[in-house]
Amino acid sequence: IQPPEKPLQSEEWNRLKESFQSPEIFEEVMFNSMVRCNSPIDVAKSLLTHVAKRNGDITYNLLLKYLALCVQQGQTSEIRDVYDIMKIRFKILEGGAYNLIIRGLSNSDQWRMALTLLEEVKKIMVPSRTNYESCITAASRHKEMKLAFGLYREMLAKDLVPTLDVLHTLFDFSRGMKGAELQKELFGILLYLRENQIYPHKTFMRSIKLWFESIPGGNWRGHLTNITDSGQCPVCNHQLEDSDLTEEEYNNLRERIIRDVIHGTDTFRKTSPQEFEAFQTFVENRLPFDIVIDGLNVSHIKPRRMQCENLSDAVNCLAKENVRLLVLGRKHMLMNSSNWRQEIMKEMQNKADFFFAENISEDDAFLLYATLQSGQHCKFVTRDFLRDHKACLSDSLTRHLFRKWQRGHQISKKMFLSVFIQQPACRYDCVVQTTGDTWHIPYKDHFEEKYSYQVPKKWLCIQQK
Repeated sequence: IQPPEKPLQSEEWNRLKESFQSPEIFEEVMFNSMVRCNSPIDVAKSLLTHVAKRNGDITYNLLLKYLALCVQQGQTSEIRDVYDIMKIRFKILEGGAYNLIIRGLSNSDQWRMALTLLEEVKKIMVPSRTNYESCITAASRHKEMKLAFGLYREMLAKDLVPTLDVLHTLFDFSRGMKGAELQKELFGILLYLRENQIYPHKTFMRSIKLWFESIPGGNWRGHLTNITDSGQCPVCNHQLEDSDLTEEEYNNLRERIIRDVIHGTDTFRKTSPQEFEAFQTFVENRLPFDIVIDGLNVSHIKPRRMQCENLSDAVNCLAKENVRLLVLGRKHMLMNSSNWRQEIMKEMQNKADFFFAENISEDDAFLLYATLQSGQHCKFVTRDFLRDHKACLSDSLTRHLFRKWQRGHQISKKMFLSVFIQQPACRYDCVVQTTGDTWHIPYKDHFEEKYSYQVPKKWLCIQQK
């Protein structure tokens, strides 16, 4: 349905409605179309007036759609009017309305009113990430960095995960500003990226570089570089942190994972204590392994091939290295089928140990247990990110150790024209690092919403001269 180009009288709206195939939803559909086509406000207003005259009332839903159009066009006085109407009519608004009003006001010269509204939201619900980020962006735009960082800290305290966009904004608007407190806040964001293994994309990285170079009297210089395999930075010759854990860190991590993740309530929802006990006995009798493979996960690497062929490629590729392999499989792999040919399975079983779990079991706990019990040298192969298991670890230090261990021990495999390319686990730790007068920041070429265990090859080296 195409919205009219100019305001209509009531009888004209009536005629349009009668010609519409589902008259009962005419207004809803028309408003959706107006938002999509970015129709003039007076056209939308004429429909609202018509509805109010006819029904003596306007529904919450229609006001919300009108509000979305006003926000889209930055019609500040209309946004305020609609908010006043909604507040009188409905007393409490839901999250969607607050998101729109706060966003609309944040982008206007009346941005402080968005802060008042945020306080109002806090009394009735936890504000959304969007609420906070709209206000943080508005405060940053007006160079009120203390206010912006106060809101950012408050947001983190409520366990709201900031988008890369808002972190980018904080660096952009802090450029050239003085103050030790401000520097500390921005260094805090870089440490947040480190803690959560987040890689900025190229435009965000450039913003970080420009901010460092703009610090008055700071004498910082940034260079883009690639780190050598040994972990040395070619720009400043600094050796990056090793990806290996110390023996003490490793033992602590192993104990915590076995206690919190493997014996935590989660595991036995996905397997039985009896099965896991049988697996433990199986592993103890055959330790140590060099590589543990998540068989089902790897078997899906190339969708158009037989699953057993995908797995066979992985096993053959790794067996060449004369290493001890453990493949975690499922019992259905032992049944002859179009995906699991038994002659290929038998051939693989000559090259690797196999443990076949029940079809409903979850492999991750098995994978972690066998790898950790085998010792520091043991690597594992899966395309999973193991995010759930990191979440089971209660303190940030153990979570950091888990991620560090994962980065150093997870081998990702990419299928390229049916040949396995083995991407070895990284020798240096691929996270934001600092020595005080140097910062090393890994970055990706493109923005990625998803986290990824594939480590970037490109780095920003920043030195203080």
